Amino acid sequence: MTVRRTSCNLCEAICGVLVTVENGRVTDIRGDESDPLSRGHICPKAVALRDLQDDPDRLTTPVRRTPDGWQQISWEAAYEIVVGKLTGIQKEHGRNAVGVYLGNPNVHSLGALTHLPTMVRQLRTRNRFSATSIDQLPHMLASYLLYGHQLMVPVPDIDRTSYLLMLGANPLASNGSMMTAPGFGTRLKELRKRGGKVVVVDPRRTETAAVSDEHHFVRPGTDAAFLLALIHQVISDGHAQVASYVDGLAAVEAAVEQWTPERAAAITGIPAEVIRRVAREFAAAERAACYGRVGVSTQQFGAICQWAIQVLNIITGNLDRSGGTMFPRPAVNALLGLGRGHVGVWKSRVRGLPEFGGELPVPVMAEEILTPGEGQIRAMVTVAGNPVLSTPNGRRLDEALGSLDFMVAIDPYINETTRHADVILPPAPPLEREHYDIVFHQLAVRNTARWNDAVLPKPDAARHDWEIFRDLGLALVRRTPWSRRRAEVTARLRMPPRWIVDAGLRIGPYRLSVRKLRRSPGGVDLGPLQPALPAALHRKTKRIDLAQRMILDELPRLDALTALSADELLLIGRRHLRNNNSWMHNSARLVKGRPRHQLLMHPDDLADRDLSDGQLVTVTSAAGSVAVEVAASKDIMPGVVSMPHGFGHNRPGSRLTVANQVQGPSVNDVTDATLIDPVAGTAAVNGVPVTVTAG
Repeated sequence: MTVRRTSCNLCEAICGVLVTVENGRVTDIRGDESDPLSRGHICPKAVALRDLQDDPDRLTTPVRRTPDGWQQISWEAAYEIVVGKLTGIQKEHGRNAVGVYLGNPNVHSLGALTHLPTMVRQLRTRNRFSATSIDQLPHMLASYLLYGHQLMVPVPDIDRTSYLLMLGANPLASNGSMMTAPGFGTRLKELRKRGGKVVVVDPRRTETAAVSDEHHFVRPGTDAAFLLALIHQVISDGHAQVASYVDGLAAVEAAVEQWTPERAAAITGIPAEVIRRVAREFAAAERAACYGRVGVSTQQFGAICQWAIQVLNIITGNLDRSGGTMFPRPAVNALLGLGRGHVGVWKSRVRGLPEFGGELPVPVMAEEILTPGEGQIRAMVTVAGNPVLSTPNGRRLDEALGSLDFMVAIDPYINETTRHADVILPPAPPLEREHYDIVFHQLAVRNTARWNDAVLPKPDAARHDWEIFRDLGLALVRRTPWSRRRAEVTARLRMPPRWIVDAGLRIGPYRLSVRKLRRSPGGVDLGPLQPALPAALHRKTKRIDLAQRMILDELPRLDALTALSADELLLIGRRHLRNNNSWMHNSARLVKGRPRHQLLMHPDDLADRDLSDGQLVTVTSAAGSVAVEVAASKDIMPGVVSMPHGFGHNRPGSRLTVANQVQGPSVNDVTDATLIDPVAGTAAVNGVPVTVTAG
């Protein structure tokens, strides 16, 4: 029996874990108290890492779809089919005839971060998509506009703050998101113990809201009005203060002049006196931080919301201040390996939505496949993603994927999306991989570093994800004429992830190395967050301009928001601590207990429609209808209904063994791909108008 230290890379918390191995099998997983960031905390998903390792549903060799079913093939044969088909389709129909979709797990994999971008670039297609535009794109856009880099995202210095204002965020379920804060519940208790205050604004009384000092219901999609009213009040009270390197306050003042607390109250449902008080408390707090997450990002005003959150923190003097919002100083600077970003360099072919950072928004993916004409997507590469369940109007995307000339999936499962693939290339599971969290140290509430050796040996016949990307990338490169660039790309693809991390550590601010980190397998503590501005800004001027025309020009669109209607119902999503988006629903330890796919609805709304708790109802939107059991809950705002995402495992062809508890419908069969944030292109999967009827 041996005990090995590693970290759980299933979510952003990157918790340190101790893994017990006996006779080559994992027998126990528990929290690592020596980890300076997670301090012994883990959630149920970490324990389920052993389920991924032993999962009978997991593919271990490449498979090819045939008329007689799935057939195992060799890696060499699989590569030959994939590269031949992709290059052949591009030769006949153009480079953009191949599309790429990258799922959320890629950012949690070292090999994907070091090798996947290089492989994708060899396809030279503009039809690139990812989970970014159904998640954190507004964060990245606001960071690009204000701070000069898409990943320069300030995080709440939660371990020292005295006033935490959260909108559309549920860190007790997510373990923190765009804020790597493992053990958030403990951190919240510590905040309150030192006399701090936590205020949550959300259409649902979430797990986080239930333990906060205050919770205020807000009508979905109106958070921008609330935030602008806060900014209006801070400025009106004369409490706005900006650093010497900040410009544009006067333009912001003019833009929010009409957004009084009274006007916002009529739209949001939050009383004017509450808005005014929260603004004054936030401005007067010694150390305050405003933080907004998925609920304020994946809506029609997501970009405005994330810009407004940054502005509120800046004008109250809480940006780059201890206890406010700060920029981590990681041992490996992820910003060096990721471009600053750009927006609108090209647009989608059918609807004309702008790209951001080289990716088009996922709401246009289905139409780019189904609409004939030059540039139509005829082949897809999906990597660690299940967009049929996770992107808007999943039924239409399901249809679109079924119409492709060719599809390859790099994924360990035959799921609702990959069932359409002609070839599936399965990577080795997490416990067989070396790991370093490049991205999430960039978002962590404390500076730490940790290198993880593989817990278990990889079988000789298996391939790491980076090896798959390397082999595909090299095969694509070989089909191009020799050049210096080809030689550089070849060298980059052949370089193991460990070498890349080691180089990053050596040139980083702490002059570390993989060898040094391996001497401290529980991780090293590099200290609390420190002020970094203006020197850290990715702008030649080293200045922040609040008056971003891209945002200010969109504020009049908020005028379309009207007072609350007694008849409307707005659909929002929700997540659960034991859910991991659309996967791991075949882990018995995660799905045990009561079913959690129901539609939550306020008892008053049920009564108004002659519906009863537990009844089967039909939820209908412009995109379609689904049948689901309804559950009465006073934790949901009247006029709002909630369904979790990631369900819908009832499509034919999927080979996942899921329990009855997760047989509910996919919420993305009723989210609408035409509902977007036109600034960022983000899918508006929260605040979707629906009707709910019996049957």
